[in-house]
Amino acid sequence: MKKALVIGGGFAGCAATHQLMAAGGWSVTLVEAGPYLGAGVRTFWFGGHPYTFGPRHFLTQNEAVFRYLDALVPLRRCNEHEFLTYVERDNAFYSFPIHMDDIERMPDRDFIHQELAQVKGVANAKNLEEYWIGSVGRTLYEKYIENYNKKMWLVDDNRLIDTFNWSPKGVAIKEGPRAAWDTAISAYPHAPDGYNAYFDIATAGATVLLDTKIDSYDIPNKSVVLKGEKLHFDLIVSTISPDLLFEQCYGELGFIGRDLHKIVLPTEHVFPDDVYFLYYANDEKFTRLVEYKKFTRHQSPTTLIGMEIPSFNGRHYPLPYMSEIERARKYYELMPEGVYSIGRAGSYRYGLDIDDCIEQAMQMAQQVKEGGRDYPVPMEKWR
Repeated sequence: MKKALVIGGGFAGCAATHQLMAAGGWSVTLVEAGPYLGAGVRTFWFGGHPYTFGPRHFLTQNEAVFRYLDALVPLRRCNEHEFLTYVERDNAFYSFPIHMDDIERMPDRDFIHQELAQVKGVANAKNLEEYWIGSVGRTLYEKYIENYNKKMWLVDDNRLIDTFNWSPKGVAIKEGPRAAWDTAISAYPHAPDGYNAYFDIATAGATVLLDTKIDSYDIPNKSVVLKGEKLHFDLIVSTISPDLLFEQCYGELGFIGRDLHKIVLPTEHVFPDDVYFLYYANDEKFTRLVEYKKFTRHQSPTTLIGMEIPSFNGRHYPLPYMSEIERARKYYELMPEGVYSIGRAGSYRYGLDIDDCIEQAMQMAQQVKEGGRDYPVPMEKWR
């Protein structure tokens, strides 16, 4: 039986373990530095309410991936949900993506229409600011995008952000439905503990080592030192940042973290119907609020609000800089055949969600079955 090592027990690591176990012929060891599986997608409880580290709804355009997860942890579709953004200069909440009906109720709507008629497009955009101004004009950029992204990425100037394909919502002004995801499946588990059952199902039969850190890596030889013993594997699937596999020989890859503040309020609901998220595009320290009951359907006379504040606490979001993406590429070039790097951190791609982690795990397993090839596949241009 061949031996596989999966590094990291978040959704990507659990999905990779499940795919390998289902394929048969593999003895899989999953190593997780933390005390539990699931990472930020694991459900915990606070004030009697279930919550995750940020809103972890399942979003996909891949029906096969939806069917896969739905069969293991039954999902409830929630495509009705909307995003609202608070714009302090107008003292108003507006839909996001930017909606044409909201423009009509803005005090400066005539000037905004003039700008929209003159936008230059994004073909020559070199940074996030140019991209959004070329999409929606300067006024809407200043209302929705400028301050939000400065605090999201902890920068003083959005012109420093030189990738933007991860930020497509403003390319077109939306008309018609206000639902945030009317062209994709949006869902959440029926179970009170969310996705937790999946992590146990996905890793059944594997050797799972929690609270365990790998002592050192020899990735070119597919070996690691674990608890003082050097072990060789036929396959390694890593879901951690690729710089950690090579002692950061090209330098540390940058990430932004999050601080999550949990607030219980003495009322059954706070947000309007169908609104699950509130974004704040001003000089507040936090970027968004989420009312967890909208996803979980938890019944309680109180409600739980999550407040997210960008910080350097944790490695949650890869930085959207071409220099960092090129650094990640250099690490991938050190990986031999039979070493895969998947998931948001492993792929070093902002915007990868649960469905992408599952799809990558499926692709990895298929490649291994067919004889294998280097992974990740060539990285798309972030612009």
